[in-house]
Amino acid sequence: MINRLFKVAIIGAGIGKNHLNAFNTQLDRFSVKYICDLDVDKANRLISNNNTKITEDYEEVLNDDEVDLIDICLPPDLHFEYVKKALEAGKHAICEKPLAGSLEEVDQLIKISKKTKKNIYPVFQYRFGKGTKQLNLLIESGLAGKPFVASLETYWNRDSNYYDVEWRGTWKGERGGAILGHAIHIHDLLTMIFGDIFSVYAKLSTRVNNIEVEDCAALSIQMQNGSLVTSSITLGAANDTSRLKFSFENLTATSGNSPYKPAEDTWSFEARKPNDQKKIDEVIGNVGNISSGYAGLFNEIANNLEGKKSNEVDLNDGRKSIEFVTAVYKSFNEDKNIILPIEKESIYYKSWIPKKYNKN
Repeated sequence: MINRLFKVAIIGAGIGKNHLNAFNTQLDRFSVKYICDLDVDKANRLISNNNTKITEDYEEVLNDDEVDLIDICLPPDLHFEYVKKALEAGKHAICEKPLAGSLEEVDQLIKISKKTKKNIYPVFQYRFGKGTKQLNLLIESGLAGKPFVASLETYWNRDSNYYDVEWRGTWKGERGGAILGHAIHIHDLLTMIFGDIFSVYAKLSTRVNNIEVEDCAALSIQMQNGSLVTSSITLGAANDTSRLKFSFENLTATSGNSPYKPAEDTWSFEARKPNDQKKIDEVIGNVGNISSGYAGLFNEIANNLEGKKSNEVDLNDGRKSIEFVTAVYKSFNEDKNIILPIEKESIYYKSWIPKKYNKN
């Protein structure tokens, strides 16, 4: 079967660079027609051929009937508006994290997506890699058994230079701190492996830089299946490392320390009973090189758009991520354990931003 070529517009030349590189590994499935950014010089530095047009006019992109897919790589406070416009212009949308700034905004996007029959694909590229593929196969085969506990570490280094960018570290521009902008990926990966979250108790603090939002956190999480999880987060580490450890009935799975590509790192899978190790090694040994990270995500999006069997991140996954973030901020502010879901009657459904910063 011949793959369809989807024409893409990347909006934002910052993280958009990483997206462009991933699209360029799949030239039989994607053609990047536009890079749109107010900084035209910055956008021009990303391209090496004349097939991609540089523009600072989002309306030009929206009005181009050839564009199938708009990829939003902008600061968080712009995500809702730009995704909404993409859908209403008849385009599918990819959106970097966070998908929106509140549960209310996410639910508005869900309604618009249903009305326009256009898809929204949240970006959670951590899901795609050899390590997570191996772990998923062990779970599906029954070899892992019942989940017991997990520990997550997001230890990154962000100094004052990082916050020289005007919108970073602010409630208005970034919509949140380390919970929303840095650890959001590792928590999505948690739900992919352990299932839905039941409750969270959160402690947050701003200890590293002089910013409005949190840059340290300690979370105690209970999953719907009863398993227990701790998540430790700081932006004041000596270097950037992320680590995940999952303890199951029959094995313990441990990631490497790669901060941005944990799924692509080398994982260890240790049997609780030595006699089971051979079976585990046979399952993980059958996983060869696969499409990982952004490329893996985009490949699944193309499969979905073509109506093929696919494993993309969907809108429901994006909503769960925002609901968990909402629960974290609610827990911290009220100093208590929060059981999900967040009801529409809650003030946090509309916004978790502190009142003095919330000008909406």
